[in-house]
Amino acid sequence: MAKPKIIVVMPAYNAEKTLERTLADIPPGSCDEVILVDDNSKDGTVELAKKLGLTVFQHAVNKGYGGNQKTCYTEALKRGADVVIMLHPDYQYDARLVPVLASLVANDVCDMVCGSRIRTRWEALEGGMPPYKYLFNRALTIFENSVTGQNLGEWHSGLRAYSRKCLETVNWQNNSDDFVFDQQFLIQASYLRMRMGDVPTPVRYFKEASSISFKRSCIYGLSALVCIGQYVLQRLGLVRFALFEPKAKAS
Repeated sequence: MAKPKIIVVMPAYNAEKTLERTLADIPPGSCDEVILVDDNSKDGTVELAKKLGLTVFQHAVNKGYGGNQKTCYTEALKRGADVVIMLHPDYQYDARLVPVLASLVANDVCDMVCGSRIRTRWEALEGGMPPYKYLFNRALTIFENSVTGQNLGEWHSGLRAYSRKCLETVNWQNNSDDFVFDQQFLIQASYLRMRMGDVPTPVRYFKEASSISFKRSCIYGLSALVCIGQYVLQRLGLVRFALFEPKAKAS
């Protein structure tokens, strides 16, 4: 069998201070290419990324976290990726896990893999996760698992791996351009019976790592519940949402 092409994508915004550390932790030879999509940063993220030899795409205007990911996956698929790893360049997630995530997808064990920061309560809190975020994370994860029939350790991780099949099936182009993009993708993948798994990853909350405010966290949580409600209505056959329809296959 041909060796699968593995591409790491980095949705970036003002990541100049952490990009080089993140990149240095990716094990040599574990991916074929690193793509950075810059969402109109105000610092030197783009210049540094080019200096480090990354493939860089730059938004002329800020498109949001979800909008950034749409460009990431579009460009990775164009470049022939078989496995796509989404890694934040803010050093919040452990880049050493890239080959672990990739292997689960490349060996056809999973269609999608998430990093789980909630191995134990004390690890999450000692890693700097705010208590309210920990509580929201656990409550939403338990609820989302129970509704969808999944058994993920965490539904709110920004470290993810996707198979080409998953990215070509889930209708993510119609998702929100905001933070709820990640939740929509997971719920869509659940509806379409993608095989999902997770691996433990350390918790890193620090000054330079990106984090949304309490208000934005509440909006994110409510948006996730709306999507779960749509999932239930579609499962019951009461309403159909384009969000859950698989992409039309090219003729």
